[in-house]
Amino acid sequence: MTDTTRRARSSFGRIFTLVLGALIIIVGFSWLARSAILRECAVLWMISDPLEPADAIAVLGGGVDLRPFAAAELYKQGIAKQILVANVRRSPIENLAIIPPHSELNRDVLLKLGVPDYAIIGFGSSVSSTFDEARALAVWAKDTGAHTIIVPTELFPSRRERWILNYELAPVGAHVIIHAHKPLEYDVNDWWRHEEGVIDFQNEAIKYVYYRLKY
Repeated sequence: MTDTTRRARSSFGRIFTLVLGALIIIVGFSWLARSAILRECAVLWMISDPLEPADAIAVLGGGVDLRPFAAAELYKQGIAKQILVANVRRSPIENLAIIPPHSELNRDVLLKLGVPDYAIIGFGSSVSSTFDEARALAVWAKDTGAHTIIVPTELFPSRRERWILNYELAPVGAHVIIHAHKPLEYDVNDWWRHEEGVIDFQNEAIKYVYYRLKY
């Protein structure tokens, strides 16, 4: 083995040791600071716009334990005078009348919380995705001349929902205000400690990329 080869191997060994040491330090720091890092990831991902008076509050499909409750609270504050409820496509079990349709559940929650029946308006027809709801809201906004719609939602869907809703509403001169709330199971400070939080975050990250590529 020549001196040049020995020096090259020695230099490579020092570089490898330095890189390995740096990686160990980075991994160790990330592990120790994982709570702060994961919390910041959630904070950067979620979106919640400042509230302002709006033409309506829209309750999208899903989240019946949160969305109609948040909508009723906003209605009582006088921020909007009507609540839109998505007419979600019925599932087979709903068609058999074993459980109430999703749209009826949302309406019943709103009524129980003191929202008058005349203030609750259905929109769309058998919508089955946020994209369907966005297009249905755009039709409603165009027909009524509405400009601002508040959409209560959970933390992690907020980014995807704001993008697709505003994408569809912009051509008719309307926009949405996303009003994000923490789910019952977790919040930004501990989402990674709950199975629901991990599943919701990863699903929404995938769905956001899918929506941006498809629409």
